[in-house]
Amino acid sequence: MSKKFQLFFALLLVLSLMLGACGAPAAEPVVEPTEEVAVVTEAPVVETAPDVLAMFTELAANLPSDKGYGSISASALNTELAEKEIFILDVREPSEVEADGYIEGAVNIPVRDVLNNLDKLPDLDQPIVVTCASGHRGGMVMAALRLLGYTDVRNLGGGNNAWKKAELPLVTGSVPEAPASVSTAIIENQALYKLLNEYFVNMPEGFYSVKSDKLAEELTGSDLPFVVDVRSKAEWDKDGYIEGSINLPFSEFFSNLDQIPADKDTRIVILCASGHRGSMVTMALRLMGYTDVVNLGGGLNGWKAAGLPVAGLVSEMASFITNLPTDAGYYSIKSDKLNELLAGTPPFIVDVREPSELEANGFIAGSINIPIRDLLKNLDKLPGKDEKIVITCASGHRGSLGVMALRLLGYTDVVNLNGGLNGWIKAELPVEKGAPAAPVAGTAPEVDEATFAALDNYLSNLPEGFGAIKSPDFNTELVAGNVPFMLDVRTVEEWTANGYIEGAVNIPVNDVPANLAQLPADKAAPIMVICASGHRGAMTQMYLQFLGYSNVRNLNGGMNGWIAAELPVTK
Repeated sequence: MSKKFQLFFALLLVLSLMLGACGAPAAEPVVEPTEEVAVVTEAPVVETAPDVLAMFTELAANLPSDKGYGSISASALNTELAEKEIFILDVREPSEVEADGYIEGAVNIPVRDVLNNLDKLPDLDQPIVVTCASGHRGGMVMAALRLLGYTDVRNLGGGNNAWKKAELPLVTGSVPEAPASVSTAIIENQALYKLLNEYFVNMPEGFYSVKSDKLAEELTGSDLPFVVDVRSKAEWDKDGYIEGSINLPFSEFFSNLDQIPADKDTRIVILCASGHRGSMVTMALRLMGYTDVVNLGGGLNGWKAAGLPVAGLVSEMASFITNLPTDAGYYSIKSDKLNELLAGTPPFIVDVREPSELEANGFIAGSINIPIRDLLKNLDKLPGKDEKIVITCASGHRGSLGVMALRLLGYTDVVNLNGGLNGWIKAELPVEKGAPAAPVAGTAPEVDEATFAALDNYLSNLPEGFGAIKSPDFNTELVAGNVPFMLDVRTVEEWTANGYIEGAVNIPVNDVPANLAQLPADKAAPIMVICASGHRGAMTQMYLQFLGYSNVRNLNGGMNGWIAAELPVTK
């Protein structure tokens, strides 16, 4: 075999092997056994929407009336600031703070930014007082912080306006320094935080409030808003109300939502006394989906300050005081005149002293005895509403209260014995000894239930001394430096002719309702009312107490008693 043939054969063999390899099936890869791995898919986190109704129901239950529903007065805050450290959070706009001043030491975080700056607030259990202009924004911020777990937050009742009215110090002409981070914000409920923060961040101009004059305009239109008064029933009865409003007290509001319109687009106006409670109810309703709810800025106090009308007993009292007739002795009768009547057709005489006083000092013949605290509980013992009734007591103070109460209930011919039995005895007119005949029961007349309840509550709870003080005792207080606001309600002519107690302010009784701005801003401030005999003073005292002035007394015997005691008079 030649070398060429051998080479050819070798090439043919190689080619055959290559062709055979291309046609062979491919070998399967060897797979090493591995452990089985479970694939876990996490479920998405679903945030539960906050139960706004439940939260605000609980919040209202924890804001009792005796604690101001979570508010604090300007005078009380001023006292506390002198005793302990309190974080003051001013939620007004910087322009308001600069224009109107601020409480020294306050931190300014505008209401829309508060929840984005929780690190600027102290720890959850530290005392915080929120303030704004009138109490509206402050009430909402207080509620939000409490819902987020802050345990000691209060709102300044009446806001910066009340602080200023109380003549308490303000820093003016500047704004506070920018707040610094002082804590770590703790947010346990992110869904709640998000809901509240969106509410504040998106607040419109006006902050969901309406001014008194604007509401007054709305109430004269054809499309009237639904007005809800969230004050207590006692406040409603005592201080009056806006005509057409309904009363759903704050503490009961959230369990009575069936009494407000079902249509959540209805225009609803909420009001309270100052705006504090109203702001929280407004906030709650909007968070529940009500789209057109506003709070009356300044509450009923602001409404009254604007000179707008209120219905109810206080309005009637103001009219009563304004229209007291001078030509009829302001519904009083002198001893000599009563003695003349007794000689003809005797009037019905009700002695409202205590039985022990009648036994000791005697009584006018023909009188019946019903102590002043029980007077309205015994209307069945009195004659008809249009019959002549004379009320007498010791000096005229209690009798005056009885006259005012009965006339407000519709009795048309009731007068007070001027100077009381003391004046009668001083005129040397006859008195009987022993006990008068027991009054005869008849049928009580129909009277307005709310008016009756409020007046009966007032008379039934008269304190020892019945709210009057004798001249020597008052003079002792003055000498000791305890000088109240002295309101002399005599006429200008009486003031000029007979003199006055040094430091007194003269506002004739008929002008008192129109000049309340001259009285102390703090309704807890002491006030002494003075007239000639105590008659006008007692009625003024009663009116002021129904307005909420809590420390009012009447000078027993008036200026006549003061002069008779030979105490100093200025002319």
